Amino acid sequence: MVNPATTKRNKENRDNSPSKNDPKDALTIADSVSRGFYYEYTRQSLVFQRLKTIMSDREFWVTCSVRLQNRIVCWLDIRFPEYPSVFKDWTCKRSMATLKTFPCPQDLENYIVHDVIDAWRVHMQRVGGSTGFEKAAQLIARAKCSVGEQAAAEEAKADLKRLIEEFERVTTMLEQIERDIEVLLSEIPMAQQLRTIKGLGKIFTAAILAGTGDLRQYAHGRQVMRKAGLNLAESSSGRRKGQIVLSKRGDSALRKYLYLATVQLVWNNPVFRHLHEHNLQEKKMKKQQSIFKLIGKLARILVGIVQRGEKFTPEKTVLNWTEAA
Repeated sequence: MVNPATTKRNKENRDNSPSKNDPKDALTIADSVSRGFYYEYTRQSLVFQRLKTIMSDREFWVTCSVRLQNRIVCWLDIRFPEYPSVFKDWTCKRSMATLKTFPCPQDLENYIVHDVIDAWRVHMQRVGGSTGFEKAAQLIARAKCSVGEQAAAEEAKADLKRLIEEFERVTTMLEQIERDIEVLLSEIPMAQQLRTIKGLGKIFTAAILAGTGDLRQYAHGRQVMRKAGLNLAESSSGRRKGQIVLSKRGDSALRKYLYLATVQLVWNNPVFRHLHEHNLQEKKMKKQQSIFKLIGKLARILVGIVQRGEKFTPEKTVLNWTEAA
């Protein structure tokens, strides 16, 4: 395999021209291979191919879900801007029942609290109690003084209905995909090793394995970092010393999930929390610098526990807190 960036930068070596055509591309690729600018392609086993496919599918539907949520929030900002003061989370069951029954403020003007409670019963079971009556009273009060747009109400309600139906459909699909991911992970022994790291959930584990493949093929965590494009790059010349940045030449999805997994571990894993605090207080690093340093630590841990066939043990991660990260 030859990196496309290699051929793009080497195509002017022979004729000093930016022209591009099929014969020239073939010559450039052959020249790169003859000089050793290539890497061996290793085909992953079937279970890792399945995992990569399902994670790619999940990424697409997550993007669709976020887009739908943004559309619904935009609809509420225009038609019922007071709604978030009643329901902070509009995706909760009571809120969804409200949006299906009383999407516009004018739909609530002639209703009393008991009418709202009765309408909720169509979509959910436990609707009463002090919380239910309080929410119903707040909803009616906000609706009576709402400043939302009232024009073309029927078309707006039809639009919201379609958005909610599509959002619920996508949510159901994502739940099924997560169940399928759980089944796939149960077929990969190393996934159980990775999940012994407190805070590394099934989605992070699946995303990392989908991006890296079989971790037994790596000799060091630096190879994982390079595959994700998290290796450092510097541009310096003469007396000028350029800023050191991430190369970002690698799998962007793997890079994203390694970053998110590390942030999650800093919040939930005592080992990574202590390492992060040590970097901030003793080494005087900035927060982002510490996070990216801990990404390297995580990569080395992942490769290490798989290579040794061990579970994650905090005692082996750091000998003492002064030798952090």
